[in-house]
Amino acid sequence: MCIGIPMRVMAREPGFATCVGRGSTCRVSLALTGDVDVGGWVLVFKDSAVESLSAARAAEVNSALDLLQAALAGEPLPLDDPGFALPSAMPLEDLTVLAERPRFADQEPR
Repeated sequence: MCIGIPMRVMAREPGFATCVGRGSTCRVSLALTGDVDVGGWVLVFKDSAVESLSAARAAEVNSALDLLQAALAGEPLPLDDPGFALPSAMPLEDLTVLAERPRFADQEPR
């Protein structure tokens, strides 16, 4: 399973950033996202930022990862309030925006 981790940029150097998230710190390539401001959020996969995130979107992804971690540990899941909007509960307009959002900074919407 491939999982991107939301991480916050703590320091930058040309082409790279030091990021923290979910209990770890790593040096991340910014080749796919371009420059990201210190304090900004990125989705990291294998030490590369693949997408810039808003703080709200980073919180949603972290909530989803918390649910996944709880499920893998056999803990009961709080399905009444998962901490983010499930696609089935989203208004059609929000779901359309989510589905059409570019995945990468230089990608055109679908």
